[in-house]
Amino acid sequence: MSDTSDKRDRDSISQHLYDVNSSDPDSKLVDRSHLTPEHIAQIGQIMQSLSRLREAERAVASASEKYMKLSSQDMRALHYLIVANNRQELVTPGMLATHLDISAASTTKLLNRLERGDHIIRNVHPLDRRAFAIEVTPDTKASATDTVGRLHSRRFHAAARLSPEERNVVITFLEDMIREISLDNANWAKEPEDGN
Repeated sequence: MSDTSDKRDRDSISQHLYDVNSSDPDSKLVDRSHLTPEHIAQIGQIMQSLSRLREAERAVASASEKYMKLSSQDMRALHYLIVANNRQELVTPGMLATHLDISAASTTKLLNRLERGDHIIRNVHPLDRRAFAIEVTPDTKASATDTVGRLHSRRFHAAARLSPEERNVVITFLEDMIREISLDNANWAKEPEDGN
């Protein structure tokens, strides 16, 4: 555990960030009158574990970006290209733009940057001579797979240790959590329509 984590663990505020009794003492956000103190504490442990998982993922992403000397968007692009390569599927700039949710101009800049760094190769698309097919270079694929990919793959082991029934509970919980925190439920986050 890092020195920063040790300090956070001793900080009483950090320890209670995901304790509903601390973040919502008056039950304005969450009615928990039907839950026992033990149930509330256990739910708090789940929220704390989710927070620690997000922190671990952020730390891995940051270390990955430093190791590969690339941005998070570059890393997402390479991940997509590695999976496409493993599946023997062709990737066009448009597909990459859609995956990354960026404009054509931003995609061109990203591809230029990755090509300059010898991370990708642009070939003429075999079915459409007017288009490009993008692929990850063997060296970048090997480097990313043997380092970042190997660490990320360890998540599979945690899931494999669960029984099929436990995995179904986790899947149901995570999908329910995704629905609960969807921005579809947050009017404050929606773009105003034209004319309003």
